[in-house]
Amino acid sequence: MGTLLPVLSADVIARYRRLKGDDVVFVSGSDEHGTPIEVEAIKQGIQPKELTDRNHKIVSDLFEKYGISFDNYSRTENPVHIEFVRETWKKIEENGYVFPQEMELPYCEKCDRFLPDRFVEGKCPVCGYEEARGDQCDRCGRLLDPVKLLEPYCTICGTKPVIREVVHWYFDLPRFADQLLAYIEGNKQLPDNARNFSLNLLKEGLRPRPITRDTKWAIPAPFKGASDKTIYGWFENVLGYVSATLEYFRNQSQTEKWKEYWFSKDAKTLFFIGKDNIPFHTLFLPALLLATHESYNLPWNVSTNEWLTFKGQSMSKSRRVGIWLDEALELFPAPYWRSTLISIRPEAKDANFTWRILREKVNSDLNDTIGNFFHRTLTFINRYFNGTIPEAEELSKDDKRMLERSKALVENVTQKLDHFLLQAALRNVTRLSRLGNKYLNEKQPWKTIKTDPEAAANALFVTAQIAKALSIVMEPFLPSASKDLRTQLNLPERIAWKDAISLIPPGHKVSEARPLFKKIEAPDDEIQGMLEEVRSTQETISFDDFSRMDLRVGRIVKVEPIPKSGNLLKLTIDIGDNEPRTVVAGIATHYKPQDLEGTLVSVIVNLAPRKVGGVTSEVMVLAAQDRGTLALIQPSKPVEAGSRIS
Repeated sequence: MGTLLPVLSADVIARYRRLKGDDVVFVSGSDEHGTPIEVEAIKQGIQPKELTDRNHKIVSDLFEKYGISFDNYSRTENPVHIEFVRETWKKIEENGYVFPQEMELPYCEKCDRFLPDRFVEGKCPVCGYEEARGDQCDRCGRLLDPVKLLEPYCTICGTKPVIREVVHWYFDLPRFADQLLAYIEGNKQLPDNARNFSLNLLKEGLRPRPITRDTKWAIPAPFKGASDKTIYGWFENVLGYVSATLEYFRNQSQTEKWKEYWFSKDAKTLFFIGKDNIPFHTLFLPALLLATHESYNLPWNVSTNEWLTFKGQSMSKSRRVGIWLDEALELFPAPYWRSTLISIRPEAKDANFTWRILREKVNSDLNDTIGNFFHRTLTFINRYFNGTIPEAEELSKDDKRMLERSKALVENVTQKLDHFLLQAALRNVTRLSRLGNKYLNEKQPWKTIKTDPEAAANALFVTAQIAKALSIVMEPFLPSASKDLRTQLNLPERIAWKDAISLIPPGHKVSEARPLFKKIEAPDDEIQGMLEEVRSTQETISFDDFSRMDLRVGRIVKVEPIPKSGNLLKLTIDIGDNEPRTVVAGIATHYKPQDLEGTLVSVIVNLAPRKVGGVTSEVMVLAAQDRGTLALIQPSKPVEAGSRIS
């Protein structure tokens, strides 16, 4: 989930700048080359291309599901990128910033390979972190020399490597130290964490960095005499921002238009990253662009978020700590995650995600504040004025003051987004709806409609304007909900940011109110149980694993709902050994308890018990699912409970 933060942050700003009328191109791509991919492919026994093809499709689909509005989500294995990278490095070599040099590298005698980057791990010589990689430490963020790792080991076989000499090609990074210092000090937009980290690295002194690697899965190096070498990932993937822009316009038959965004002084380039990637965007990329001797726009801003932790722990797939993007969507819809992640975005310090925070943000901010205000406004307009924005004959001082306060909050959201303070901007969006709710409570149009119809009309005219403003300033954060708001207000789908402070005229017809959000009723342990249930269905098994499963037919003898759960049922199942087993199954929205008792189902028996929804589940029921339909897998003929499935 933490990896979505920079992408989601970029999406918020891209959507906002489009609404402001700016000409925006929003690009990124799958970083497909280098040792991380090669190591994983070796472990899976497949070719790197097969792995990256599969994962690029998965990632692209997930970004679409989260509403990320890329103009071009590319990949570093595409021919446009490969061609652009090789041509760029040829220019840099011709300009005198590339040179060959002997270097020492770890070498695994068992695997018969040099061990660059992710092929070797060990203890960080700076902070002592025991899982530092050969190119960078994940804890302190320092760029590392693989031979400096303490207690190194090959990540493929675990063997301690020996040190051997080999020739590689280097980028003369120190020659750009003065230009980079001037760039960092003169860039007032850079956040403190990016600026301070970069200045510290410059103060320590830059060293020439090896460009090439002894790996196969990467872009071939274009240098003279380097036919057996490839380019290090961070020396080619950052050029992907340029090549993805080039590719975007080439696909539109506008082959030269990309230059308007990378060379025109009217253009600004904005980057959104996690703090571990700071040096590659504030030092490496600017240096590469400077080394071409072309007038590229250097990064205008590098908006950098700190770490997102899960229940106080660093997220780790290997330790199964955290939430993965596909799992998250199995639990709750994308707007809930977008809203929660931006509301706790770690802009100045690390932020901790918990189920309580998610529930609080959804229930309080989305449902009880934004959703409640909007639903009340439309309901009252439909009930008292036949779904038509009422005529406001003469607004009172309170009414005018409320419109001014609404306008001021919209301007506040604008200022926060202009300064990339996304968390504060979203808070002000929520404050706008809270302001509307407070105003409704004070004016009580459900009462004044009988005693002072004009006051009721004024109140609902004003809240309709707040609702309109809300439908626009919500757009960058919650695009699907924002679109739903405008549909219910009967407003055009395409709008501009400035429309947030213009008024809906009297007589405008609105639709019936529909709920925007639903509360999360489940407690923490039940949500965690739901996550484990989702995760258990996604686990990959081998043929040998499958053959070890004890699959049987069971008879459901008792069904009980689990309190405070909308989808979990507790099943007691007879599997023929006089010891009925308990199952917790997420099938309550598909089956009624009375329809299940006495039925035969397929179950996996030899599983370790696991708590789900606070109840110990001892076996697993098998089911098939197709979109919204879930069906338990049952034998086609009656058999005895306990019959083995083979």
